[in-house]
Amino acid sequence: MKHYDFARQFHALFEQAVARYSSGLRGPEKFFSPDELAFLSANGLTAQPLYDYAEDRNNYGAPDGETALAIEAVRRDYFLNVQGGLARAVVLDAGTLPPKTAAVRGLAWLPRLIPKARAKLRGELPAALMFCCGGDRSFFQQHDIFPAEFLSLVWRHGDDDAAIVDWVVRRSAAQ
Repeated sequence: MKHYDFARQFHALFEQAVARYSSGLRGPEKFFSPDELAFLSANGLTAQPLYDYAEDRNNYGAPDGETALAIEAVRRDYFLNVQGGLARAVVLDAGTLPPKTAAVRGLAWLPRLIPKARAKLRGELPAALMFCCGGDRSFFQQHDIFPAEFLSLVWRHGDDDAAIVDWVVRRSAAQ
C-alpha cells in the first residue's frame, strides 16, 4: 500500500463516484473495480461512504471532495493506528441511536451524532447511515464545526460524552 498517494487516489475515486452517480449508475457495489475496492479496504474504507457522498453531492451540492477526504483521512488514521489495520465485523444497530429530535444542553441532533461519529471512526456504520448526511451537515453548519474536526474530537474524547458536549457548546457560543 502506498500511503503518500492516499489523498490523490481518494480524490480520483470521489470524482469517479460523483460522475458515475450523475450518469445514472446506482449502487455502491457497481462504482469501483476490484483493485479500487482493495485500495479502499486497505485503508479501512468501503464503497458505501463514497456512494453516499456522490449521491449527496449530486442531489444537494455537498459534501465536496475536500470534506470527504478529510473525514475519510481521520477514519483511515484511526483504522491504521488504533485498529492496527484490522476491520471490525461489528455494525451499529441504527435502531439504538437516539432520535433525531433528541437534544442535550439545548443542542438538537448532538445525542445522535456522537454515536454515529464513534461508529464512523471504527468502521461500524451500517449502509443505511451516513456520517455527514444532510442532518449532520446542518448541525455542523449551525454550530460552525468542520465535520472531520468533529470526528477527531470524538476520537480524542473517546466515551466522554460530557467533554464532547462541552466542546460543542463552547464552539457554538463562540460564533
